[in-house]
Amino acid sequence: MNNQNNWRRAGIFLSGIGQIVFSLLTIRHFFLANFPETIFRGSFCDISAFLNCDSSAYSPIAHFKGVPLGYFGFVLGIIFCLGAVFPSGRWERTNFFLSFWNLLAVIGLFIYSVFFLKSLCLLCSGYYFFSIIVFILYVVSLRPEGFSLRHLTRPSLALLLTLAIFTASGAFGFHLYYKAKDEAQTGRAMKAVKDFYELPFTPYPSILSPAWIIRSTERFEDAPIQIVVYGDFLCPDCQFFALQLEKMQTEFAGKINAIFQFFPLENRCNQVVNKNLHPGSCELSYLAAYIALYRPEKFPELHHEIFANLRAARSPDWRLDLARRYEAEEALTDSHIQSLVHQIIETGKEYERTSDRYPYGIRSTPTVILNNRMIIGTLPDYQLRAIFKALIEEKETGTRRFLENWVPLR
Repeated sequence: MNNQNNWRRAGIFLSGIGQIVFSLLTIRHFFLANFPETIFRGSFCDISAFLNCDSSAYSPIAHFKGVPLGYFGFVLGIIFCLGAVFPSGRWERTNFFLSFWNLLAVIGLFIYSVFFLKSLCLLCSGYYFFSIIVFILYVVSLRPEGFSLRHLTRPSLALLLTLAIFTASGAFGFHLYYKAKDEAQTGRAMKAVKDFYELPFTPYPSILSPAWIIRSTERFEDAPIQIVVYGDFLCPDCQFFALQLEKMQTEFAGKINAIFQFFPLENRCNQVVNKNLHPGSCELSYLAAYIALYRPEKFPELHHEIFANLRAARSPDWRLDLARRYEAEEALTDSHIQSLVHQIIETGKEYERTSDRYPYGIRSTPTVILNNRMIIGTLPDYQLRAIFKALIEEKETGTRRFLENWVPLR
C-alpha cells in the first residue's frame, strides 16, 4: 500500500511539473503574440487550420485584466507538486477539490476552443492532458471508499485562503507587467515603423491576382497603402489578417489597395512549398479566382464569407454549396481558372529564400508585401496601424515626418 501511495504521489508530482511547463509555454506565447518586440517576430500559420495556438492567444478569454489564463495553471501545477512532496490529509483533500474544479475548467476551455474559436492550442492541450492525469490519480487514492460529492466539501479552508493570497499576489504582478507592456506600445510601434523602413525592397509579383479585397484607386500603385497578401482560405492567421483589414478599411477609407494572391497550402495545386496542411484550399482558390475574374464586385463578399466560416469551409459539401450560391460550380473544373491560380502560386518562386527549410521566399501564409516590403506572418493592430499612418504621411508629404512624432526609444 505504501508503494502504491509513493507511485501515485510521484505521478502527481510529474503531472504537476507537466502543468507548470505547458503553462509557462502558454504564458510566453501569449506575450510574444500580443506584444512582439519587432515586426520580424509575428505569427504565421505553419501547423494546420485546426491546431493553432494564435487563436487562443488573441481570444477574449486569453487573459483577465492582463493576467494570462496560463498563470492560474502554473500556480495549480506548483500546488499539486507541493502536495505530492509534503503529503498530508489537508493537502490531499484540498488538492482533490482543486483538481476537480480544474478539470471542469479544462473541459469548458476545450469546448470553447473547439466550438467557438474553431481551433485547438497544442500548448493548452498539454496542460489539459496533465490536468486529467492529476484528477485520475486523486480519484484512485479514494479506493476502496470510492468517489462521492462529499469529498468536494472537505478542503482545508485555511490552506485555500493561503493559496488564494499567494495566487492573488502573483496575479497582481502579472497585471502590472501587462499594463507596462500595454503602455509601452508607443515605443514598440515606433520600432515597428523603423523596422519596416529598414526592410529590403521587394518587388510585387509578376502576375497580380485579379482578387481585390479592397480597391481605393484604379491603379494598384496609386494608393498610399498597397497590400499583396499571399494567403490561404483555410489558414487561421490569414483569417486574423482578414479581420484586421476589415477594421483598417474603415479607419483608412480610400487609402488602401489590397489584393489576395492565392497561395493554398495544399500540394494538390501548390508545388512551391512541400506542404499539405489545408485540404480543400485549392478548391476555394479556384472558386475565388472565378468570382474575382468574372464578377469582381462580389469577391470582397466571398472573401469575407469564407473567413467568417473557416471551420465549415473545410467541408466539401459546404464548398459545393458556396459555389452553387455564387453560381460558380464550373469554377471547380474550369481549366482556365486552374491555370490562372497555378500561375499566381508560381509567383512565390520569384522571391529570395527566407528559410533554410524551404527553397523560396514565399513559404507560409500570410506573407504580406506591403509597399514593396515583405512581412512574414501577422502583426498586432497597433503596429500595423502605425505603419499604415507612416505610409500615408510619406505619400501625402513626400517625407517620413511621421517618424519624428514618436518619442525616441530609450
